[in-house]
Amino acid sequence: MPAVTKFAPLFVLLLAVGVHDAQAARKTVCTITVNSPDEKETFRRNLPPDEFQFVELVERGRPDWLASACQKGIRCDMLLVSGHFDDGTEFYSDRVGARESLPTAELERVSCSNSCPGLFSQLKEVYLFGCNTLEAQPLTSHSSEIGRSLVRSGYSPVDAERLARELEEQHRDSNRDRMRHIFRDVPVIYGFSSKAPLGPAAASLLNRYFQTSASTEIATGRPNSKLLNLFAPVSMTVTAGSRDSDPDAGFRQDACRFSDDRLSAAQKLAFVHALLGREMAEVRMYLDRIETYVGSLSEADRQTAVVAQALREIAHDKEVRTRYLAFTGDVDEPAVRARMIELAASLGWLSPSEKRAQLVQMIGDRLARNAVGPSEVDLVCRLNKDHELDQELHRLQLSPEEANKVTDSAILACLGSEKAHARILRALASPNDEEVEIAQVYLHHRPIADAAELRGVATAIVGMNGTSAQVRALDTLAHYQLSDGEILAALAHLFSLAKSVNVQRAIAGVLIRSDYRTIAGPELVRVLREHRLKSQEGVDLIDVLIRHVEASYLPRS
Repeated sequence: MPAVTKFAPLFVLLLAVGVHDAQAARKTVCTITVNSPDEKETFRRNLPPDEFQFVELVERGRPDWLASACQKGIRCDMLLVSGHFDDGTEFYSDRVGARESLPTAELERVSCSNSCPGLFSQLKEVYLFGCNTLEAQPLTSHSSEIGRSLVRSGYSPVDAERLARELEEQHRDSNRDRMRHIFRDVPVIYGFSSKAPLGPAAASLLNRYFQTSASTEIATGRPNSKLLNLFAPVSMTVTAGSRDSDPDAGFRQDACRFSDDRLSAAQKLAFVHALLGREMAEVRMYLDRIETYVGSLSEADRQTAVVAQALREIAHDKEVRTRYLAFTGDVDEPAVRARMIELAASLGWLSPSEKRAQLVQMIGDRLARNAVGPSEVDLVCRLNKDHELDQELHRLQLSPEEANKVTDSAILACLGSEKAHARILRALASPNDEEVEIAQVYLHHRPIADAAELRGVATAIVGMNGTSAQVRALDTLAHYQLSDGEILAALAHLFSLAKSVNVQRAIAGVLIRSDYRTIAGPELVRVLREHRLKSQEGVDLIDVLIRHVEASYLPRS
């Protein structure tokens, strides 16, 4: 047999092995594109295809695309996530019709459950293209009730202050902390500490990087100083995944138990019960996660024997209930206190009547401290959206002077007081901008339903003196889609008299949302054109109104 023929099979085998090794050596770039593809495409164009292969994890129209990627056995060397991330709860798209998103909670679930151990197991780098993805500011703050709770537990003021600081440090929960925990042990995580560049702008910066830098610096597991310097003006920063040796490792392990799919509902409730047995100052740190988990239990879950038993054990723990409610009564922020009251009711520690009494006590405390503003009015109206607290109004005993204050009147009106409601309607036309703001917040929850009331309010607003308070009042009036011809005519006349372009714009905002066709015609257009004040901002709402009015009465050709 000729030598060439004899060794041909060996040559083919070696060639096949070489091709396999070359393919195996290629790094896998996983992409999660829920908004702009610009960053992904820029990396794809600039990275050699014989060294990098790209895999898009998002499958359009399939909600379980992350689970699908896990089932396919994909292993990522580099991950590129692109999406808006403004409030830190999810990556999302601003494109009309786009349904894909990536909730942070889903990433936490996958990470904590170890349900997809291969997908991110060999990650060397993560790129998070979204605003605030590595923002270091904690998502929630814990006010002075922490220190007071520790003092009440027996600690000296000095020790309480020290322990409060330690708890704050151990329980820091920022976007950066969450991403570090999700991508555990990943050596390099890129993201943005504040506003991130939009896709085309980020792509432009990446192109500039690749013009002077080699692809060998990508997916190495080492921070890329050239890339960081180029993106530094747009807040890019870098961190590394968390490790078991980190100071907050205990908190991260506890936090994971709320998301771990391997734990049953009964096991998670047992953990919640144990958590509630700790210092209430620490329980406060877990409030978000506890209330989210308890609130996620369906009625069917609660009827399950083991879950019902776990809930009974919590409900019957009188010692923990007493400490929890004592802490709740000392909480500074009324919104947090209301949440803790709601959680106590969900855990079986408060009956419906006891829950109402606790909420009204909280409201009374704010009134007694003269600490009521727009946020408190918004909170009380939201708490009483179903009018369940109307029956508790008698518990609040205010002097005539207190009840006549706009802030206090708004609280009483939120609780069903008709007299207070009338006082707030008058406040909407007040020359005091702060009083108008209070009325605006109240009316967002309790819109005017009576036609005579609405006419009276509108007439009073027209008679205001052109201040910022009138602008705010007009903005409030715009939500009512007026159809009263007399009021609309009065607003058009007010437009001709206004000395402020802001007032004119606010009037335009009312008219454009109203049935302006009842007064539409050449005369209205003349008034709008001749009396409009000059603006340096170009086309505005007044121009839009003029076009709409003209289109409503001019005959169609």
